[in-house]
Amino acid sequence: MIVLVFLASILIAGVAIYQYKGETEDYHKQRLERKEIAIQRHINFVLRETSYPVTTEKIPLIFKDEIYKIADVHSLQLNIYDLEGSLLKTSRATLTLDTLQICLSAKVLNALSSRANHQYIEKSKESGETFQSSYSYILDQKFKPIAILNLPFLENDHFLTNELNKFLIRLSYAYSFILLMAVIIAFVLSKYITKSLKAISDKIIATRLEKRNQKIEIEDASEEISILVNSYNSMIDELEESAVKLARSEREQAWREMAKQVAHEIKNPLTPMRLTVQNFQRKFDPEDKDIHKKVDEYSKTLIQQIDTMSSIASAFSSFAKMPAQQSETLNVVKTVKLALDIFNENYIVFSSDADEIIAKFDRTQLIRVVTNLVKNSIQAIPDTKDPKIIVKVQSQNNNVVISVSDNGAGVLEENKHKVFEPKFTTKTSGMGLGLAMVKNIVEMHNGTISFTSQPNNGTTFTVTIPKEN
Repeated sequence: MIVLVFLASILIAGVAIYQYKGETEDYHKQRLERKEIAIQRHINFVLRETSYPVTTEKIPLIFKDEIYKIADVHSLQLNIYDLEGSLLKTSRATLTLDTLQICLSAKVLNALSSRANHQYIEKSKESGETFQSSYSYILDQKFKPIAILNLPFLENDHFLTNELNKFLIRLSYAYSFILLMAVIIAFVLSKYITKSLKAISDKIIATRLEKRNQKIEIEDASEEISILVNSYNSMIDELEESAVKLARSEREQAWREMAKQVAHEIKNPLTPMRLTVQNFQRKFDPEDKDIHKKVDEYSKTLIQQIDTMSSIASAFSSFAKMPAQQSETLNVVKTVKLALDIFNENYIVFSSDADEIIAKFDRTQLIRVVTNLVKNSIQAIPDTKDPKIIVKVQSQNNNVVISVSDNGAGVLEENKHKVFEPKFTTKTSGMGLGLAMVKNIVEMHNGTISFTSQPNNGTTFTVTIPKEN
């Protein structure tokens, strides 16, 4: 709207200037024609009243004094030339004759003789002023050309130019007011139009697959906005239905994978237990003097495998039956220190920005997060290295950042995308549920976990949790 008003003002100003130039040109042309007709009539009257013969040679005598009277009456200078183009008489003062054209050019003479009306107008500029010079024949009583009349006419545009400037100033005032009104109206309209679009945009940005999304409710909306709102609300219904199906499918798939993993891990100790029992059954001899020693060995083997199965069951229980989240306001620095107290390794270094950083988190689960990350770092450091683990707690804006860094073997590039998967592990023992459980706990508290790693240089896990959730 603003651009259209601006372009309209420029267009109208351009049309006004173009119209002014056309009218000015017509005005000067018609004025010159009127002056020429009046002077020709005056000259014809002088020729009828003169006592001299009306010939070219007598023109200077006939108009000796009359030429000044004619120039004074009509307020216009005039020059009279013979048919060859030589100056015969002029109304101009004698002192200024040096600037007068004494002889007409062949161009003027040829143009005058070739025109049907025997009239020729030539434009020229002198000292920044525009002149029109009219050339026409002076005829005797028998309509025979006896001389050439030249009327130099100055185009005085000052009055018309002033009028144009006044018009353009008034036009600028009017369009400035219209432009101001257009800006105000455009602002109001844009706010009205974009209000609905802003509400829709905010809802679309906040749309998430993993949560329940609110529908858009807008009153007094246009037909187009209503169509958009209805489409979005329909999409939300379909999205929720798809999310339910996806969640159900993912849960079923996760439990199937978990069942396979648990079955596989349980089978591992069952095999040596079976072999041990079979071997004991085959070699059992009550008379053997070492029978008690062999029974002890068989019993230790069975107990060891039973402990392995128990640890598998405990790990699965910890992952699958996560206790309910009980967020409480706690000092993260103190809680992390408490979690590190269970480790006897002297190469674990702790640091924090402050003695107290407050956040809302489940105390038990925060301890579980820290212990799992530190335990993972301990197991990642090979025996060939001097171990070093750094645990930091920092406050960044509205978040608490907990980082655990080690100088262990690191994570290979091809394994980075698998680190938080429930069944992934690079160790010879365990089910690979620790990091998956940590990720689950952190995300339950609206936090994030990430890591950076370089092979043979170490890994840093970073947990970011909001202070208020």
